[in-house]
Amino acid sequence: MSTSIERRRLDAVVVGAGIVGSALALGLKRRGLDVAVVESTPAAAWRVDAPDLRVYAIAPDSEALLAALEVWPAVRAARAQPYAAMQVWDAGGGAPLRFDAQALGVPRLGHIVEHGLLIDRLQAALAAAGVPIVNAAVEGIDTGDDELALRLSGERRVRASWAFGADGASSAVRGYAGIAVESRDYGAKGLVAYLRGERPHEATCWQRFLPTGPLALLPCADGRVSIVWSLPDDEAERLSDVPEAPFNAEITRASDRVLGDLRLDSPRVAFPLKRQIAARMREGRVALLGDAAHVVHPLAGQGVNLGLRDAGELLAGVDAALEQRRAPLSESVLSRWARRRHSENTLAAHAFDAIDRVYSNVSMPAVALRGWALAAANLPPINRRLWAQAAGAMR
Repeated sequence: MSTSIERRRLDAVVVGAGIVGSALALGLKRRGLDVAVVESTPAAAWRVDAPDLRVYAIAPDSEALLAALEVWPAVRAARAQPYAAMQVWDAGGGAPLRFDAQALGVPRLGHIVEHGLLIDRLQAALAAAGVPIVNAAVEGIDTGDDELALRLSGERRVRASWAFGADGASSAVRGYAGIAVESRDYGAKGLVAYLRGERPHEATCWQRFLPTGPLALLPCADGRVSIVWSLPDDEAERLSDVPEAPFNAEITRASDRVLGDLRLDSPRVAFPLKRQIAARMREGRVALLGDAAHVVHPLAGQGVNLGLRDAGELLAGVDAALEQRRAPLSESVLSRWARRRHSENTLAAHAFDAIDRVYSNVSMPAVALRGWALAAANLPPINRRLWAQAAGAMR
């Protein structure tokens, strides 16, 4: 770490150089703030010949934020798959719910992008903007009246007016700030892999609700689909290890053959699923965002979008303060932001939790209720409203 950072007081220090933390740091720097990033585990460089197994459905408002940060063109130039439709259906029966870009009057519903590519392009933008990334772990936080100091590994310290924890679900910043979390272990894992279908993916996101959990097939730029298959722990472990031929047969059945026969085209990885909500998003001069503040069920593909909305709304608050010639980061700016985002994130997490509970219920009343709900959601006014909510247009 350069001595210049150690000797001066920064406006802000962001802990975590993931997608959300990098976006926030870049946005603050672009607004003239003195900012640095602390990251304990540097990311590997993205490789075009080694697609990341983690992919995201980037919503239009997240795309707009990345475009405003001048990162999106570099992402699209590398590899991003636009999707123009989304189809959701229930293994218990009933008509499918479909969102179609043309019917909604928009050019697309979003893009499918790899985690590693987003990190790579964001960190390149940080370097170009002159934002230092300090490779260290946070080992404590000392808070004063008008500043704080992060104690880092290697007996180093960095001082700042504000600290933002974007350091993931096991956030050290959250722990040192004394912020509790409420969590629910789903007793399930998300199995991810790339597959090739017998038929083209039609630039469509497919999601089928099964009694064991939802299965999503996301279209990728190379013609493959990325799956996120939510399964009970024992089933996820079994399907992670079963030979390729029987796995292909099981995933083809689970997908309702929507793309014909499916065959594995990558390794398989399973990760634990949980819901986790921080009791609050701010404590004194420390604020949380992204997975440090909220972890949600992957069934709606909204995790990274919620995190980018945390960053985007904070940057909007900074903009408003600057327009009014006030301090860009202040008690009032952070308090309003934290209350609003905590409320929205908590509501979203419990909504996804409720959807998971309803669709894992195999009783006849639950199946009938789901069929009615999907039919109602296809009505144009409701369909448009649901899409607007997912796209971030109703915040």
